[in-house]
Amino acid sequence: MTELHEHTALELHQLLQRRDVSPVELAEHYLARIERLNPLLGAIATVTPELALERARFVTEHVPTAAPLWGLPLADKDLHRRAGVPAQFGSRAFTDFIPDDSDELVQAVDAAGAVSLGKSATPEFGLPSYTEALSGPPARNPWDPSLGAGGSSGGAASAVAAGMLPFAPGSDGGGSIRIPAASCGLVGVKPSRGRVPAGSGLASLAGLGVAGPIARTVADAALLLDGLIAPGGYPAAHRFAVRAPGDDGPFLGAAIRGEGRFQLGVMTDSPWDDAYEIAIDAPSRAALERAVGFAEALGHGIEAMPPAPEPGYPDAFRTIWQAGAATIPVDGEAEALLEPLTRWLLERGRAVPARQLAEALAWLTAFEERVIRRFAPFDAVLTPALALTPRPVGWYDSSDGERNFAQQVQFTPFTSFVNVAGLPAITVPVDETEAGVPMGVQLIGRPGGEATLFALAAQLERRARRSRRHPPAW
Repeated sequence: MTELHEHTALELHQLLQRRDVSPVELAEHYLARIERLNPLLGAIATVTPELALERARFVTEHVPTAAPLWGLPLADKDLHRRAGVPAQFGSRAFTDFIPDDSDELVQAVDAAGAVSLGKSATPEFGLPSYTEALSGPPARNPWDPSLGAGGSSGGAASAVAAGMLPFAPGSDGGGSIRIPAASCGLVGVKPSRGRVPAGSGLASLAGLGVAGPIARTVADAALLLDGLIAPGGYPAAHRFAVRAPGDDGPFLGAAIRGEGRFQLGVMTDSPWDDAYEIAIDAPSRAALERAVGFAEALGHGIEAMPPAPEPGYPDAFRTIWQAGAATIPVDGEAEALLEPLTRWLLERGRAVPARQLAEALAWLTAFEERVIRRFAPFDAVLTPALALTPRPVGWYDSSDGERNFAQQVQFTPFTSFVNVAGLPAITVPVDETEAGVPMGVQLIGRPGGEATLFALAAQLERRARRSRRHPPAW
């Protein structure tokens, strides 16, 4: 007999709709999984069993079953406040903080009928691309617990890959959904800027940070994204006059059908190439070549893209990354509780002159236009998801901010520029290393091009036949 966690999220949704399982039974099952597996993986920072079961009963009795995520379990990323639940933000400076209100993204998943089981682990304030905060254990990779789960949505990815959650929302300001998804053999979606009303990016510095799904299958990712976009049902209730172009969705149909023939560009250069030693290792290159082979066999047009150097990108993005840390809500003596990397970023960020920040913002806006023009001939652009295999826990320098930054760039040079350009992107696993660790690729779409990405990713997923594989920590 198939256990509940072996079902996809879409299958669980169908079981719930048929009343073959209840939200309470589903919550109890996943809470038991968390109790058994979380001590090994460190994926869930805070578990809330009593609140989860209370919520499951409430959903059963008071929320219409037409709600898009009705009864489905997930966890809030610990960067997002939920009223009455500890919010540590991955920091020792917030050990005892319990918010009185909930963030918009948390309100959205509640409105969609989901059941939160707790908070997924994140690095301190979500700044690094790995999840090894000093406030708790590192988030480990279920395929090999000696490896990290990536970041900053590393806890969410570890939990989904290990079957502790069917799917999970994350946030992505420079790759923080796609990096952990690729590290853990999952599908991760960074939506277009303005696509998700409760996590649009329009209010963040340089428009970088957006909310999106992490899931085991392309269809599950689309199911969650549809729930995040329109928790009360379509049409979506946008909060700003500006939003992503094209239709809001729903996208589940495109992900299930997986239809169409497209023109793909293949890109192996990055805007970091002039500033850092960027090398795509053999497993990452093999995954890209395998995806290209799948695309050719499916009848898609394939064209290698010549390099387009952007020597101003590293300095401009560094300025924004550091300036973003300037708003960390920690001052005075409490700064001693921050991790060395965070303190370095905070100090650098608060020292950034206004002119330098304004010039960086203007440069990145012009860069966005150049990227969109460069990608215009293609329906999607294919890149490695990561330049290197998932990194061992403890690999990153915890004290030297400059070296740490370089390590993060060398691990994942293909993600941050997508945030700067505001484009949608999806990662999908297509291969594995000799040790059995999954390796993926990234598809980058046109502005508002999520439907094409879901169709393409579904085709690659079917060819790769990886969606039903499970890690040893299962």
